[in-house]
Amino acid sequence: MLSLQVRRRTRTLVSLLRESLRDEERDYTRGSIRRALVLLAIPMILEMSMEAIFAVVDIFFVARLGPAAVSTVGITEAMMTILYAVSIGIAMATTAMVARRVGERRRRAAAAVAGQSLWVAALLATLIGVIGGWYAPELLTLMGASDEVITTGSRYTTVMFAGSASIFYLFLFNAIFRGAGDATIAMRSLWIANAINIVLDPCLIFGLGPFPAMGLTGAAVATTIGRTVGIVYQLMSLRRTHGRLRMTRHALRLRWPMLRRLLRVSAGGVGQYLIVTSSWVLVMRVLTVFGTQAVAGFTIAMRVIYLVFLPAWGLGNAAATLVGQTLGAKQPERAVRSAWQATWANVAFMALVAIVFVGVPEFLLRGFTKDTDVIAIGAMCLRIVGAGLPIAAIGMILTQGINGAGDTATPTWLNFIAYWLLQIPLAWWFAQWFAEPGVAWALLISEVTFSILAIIVFRRGRWQQQDV
Repeated sequence: MLSLQVRRRTRTLVSLLRESLRDEERDYTRGSIRRALVLLAIPMILEMSMEAIFAVVDIFFVARLGPAAVSTVGITEAMMTILYAVSIGIAMATTAMVARRVGERRRRAAAAVAGQSLWVAALLATLIGVIGGWYAPELLTLMGASDEVITTGSRYTTVMFAGSASIFYLFLFNAIFRGAGDATIAMRSLWIANAINIVLDPCLIFGLGPFPAMGLTGAAVATTIGRTVGIVYQLMSLRRTHGRLRMTRHALRLRWPMLRRLLRVSAGGVGQYLIVTSSWVLVMRVLTVFGTQAVAGFTIAMRVIYLVFLPAWGLGNAAATLVGQTLGAKQPERAVRSAWQATWANVAFMALVAIVFVGVPEFLLRGFTKDTDVIAIGAMCLRIVGAGLPIAAIGMILTQGINGAGDTATPTWLNFIAYWLLQIPLAWWFAQWFAEPGVAWALLISEVTFSILAIIVFRRGRWQQQDV
């Protein structure tokens, strides 16, 4: 009897998995919320995994060129933080506004929102691409790069900045598809981009077969080509006549009121990302007092945490889409229930992760390093921060739900309070008294505080009246 039930549930899960990966139109404003979450979350989780693979693949091959090459990648990525922040902010606003129009059954208006976001991305990508590409050596010098890094990596930095349009549009088109509920297209575009990057990286870096040996520059070229091909696939999908959204000349016409609204909502998304990233930079600065091994231990531990956050972020994106569409369909109660169901699913997942982090953190870290001191510090970080993951899981989803409603300002303030006003001072203060564990406790306390604030704000419900 038990085995029969297991087989039935397995068949149901397999059926849902197959359905979630099919490119077909669905109405997420009706029917089972749980089913809608699963159908949206699976491709979005896989999409987030593809984002992480980009960075892992590049570092895997670049590491074979030596420390200077790896340093160039790290410094360039640090400089491009602003680019990512702006891209994510615009993408966040685009998802919210597109989802709201789709929920209202106004597809032409949803396409018009997408069109406005493309103009914004074109302007910003041009500015960043020209300035970053032209002044790449000077920017590396400002970042304190050594002469070897500047000599080795200025072309890499030039190509990465010059190709910034590929980053903007890959983020943006995927945001459009997520808002429309076409999560499988967003996922596939990153599959294509990653597949090309994985093939071209070794070919262009080391000169395999007919390809020239471009060294570090080859990594930038491979990444840019992969992302560009992914964008071509996205454009083809937007031009299809049977898609949920169809990009036409009418949609690309400038609409100033809609454009101003998009920029207003985007500002909050940019602020959220910049607050979180800058806070982590300052926390790392506090850790440098304790030496290289402390920095390495926390860096590896947070990389492990980042990897397990990917499913949570995918679930959060699914919640944001559902909230936006259901508010557009004038169903605020369904929007609330969608966010809470996604939250409890995330809490259950994070509770399992917490058990592993607290129980066997050393096992997870040995795959990254053999240094016993680094492992010990990283394990301490995983134990302390991991213990609070089930509570942190609440804030992750609820704030994404609020973002999905188009209220990006409120999560920005929550980030400001939890990370700038609390995490940074606590990290510095606790480090004086408790050394490295004090920094880990500061991370834990700030995450728990963030979730408590998110619950209070979400329950007040003002985000439901957001006009986007």
